[in-house]
Formats: sequence, C-alpha cells, structure tokens
Amino acid sequence: MNPDDLMYTKEHEWIRIDEDSATIGITDYAQEELGEVVYVELPEVGDKFEAGDAFGTVESVKAVSELFMPVPGEVIRVNETLEDAPELVNDDTYGKGWMITVRVAPGLDTEDLLSPEEYEDYIAGAGD
Repeated sequence: MNPDDLMYTKEHEWIRIDEDSATIGITDYAQEELGEVVYVELPEVGDKFEAGDAFGTVESVKAVSELFMPVPGEVIRVNETLEDAPELVNDDTYGKGWMITVRVAPGLDTEDLLSPEEYEDYIAGAGD
C-alpha cells in the first residue's frame, strides 16, 4: 500500500509537496523491482531540473535505473545518508530512503502526477 499523502509518477517516483518544496524518492514497487540497492547517485544542491529530466541513478544488484524529476525545481537538500547507507531505499523507501528535496514554484502543476489510487491501478496493470 502506498501512502495517501504522496503523489506518484509512471516512472515510479513519489513526491511529497509541502508549500514551496517537494521531497522525492522512489516507490516501494520500484525498490522491490530493483532488488537490493547498492549505490545511489544524486545531484548537487543548487542543480535545477525540468519535469522529466533525469536527476540521478539507483544501482542495484540487478540493474542501474535513472531517476526522473516529477516536477520542475531546484535541489535544496540531498539525502547524503544514502551515500553510505543506500540500503535505506529498500528498508524505508517512504521515510529515511528519500532522495532529494526541491524548491518548487507556487501554483505547481500536478496534473501529470498520479494519486495513490491511480498509481495502484497503474502498477496493477504493469504486467498486462
């Protein structure tokens, strides 16, 4: 079950929007598909991205996957703990496994993001 206070992308990122900032990570579904996460590469504070841009990578024992920005923004915090403890992505993906926080514009357009229910439907149909 995915947390109700988040929005989701079809690329399996989650986003928690809080006024002028948004915290981003990968979903539980994504970390399960990846398997054991062994390395996370994240951007620097101050880097700016548009929605859809790759902002980093997650490396697991199975594969390397790019991370995609759900919304445009400037990186204001990076979870540096993941450098030494990438397994937090597996252990606590919606908590200590967060990846970055970005500053977002007021009136952020969330039209392309999925609600928890829409994301559940999307991943349920992933095997079709």
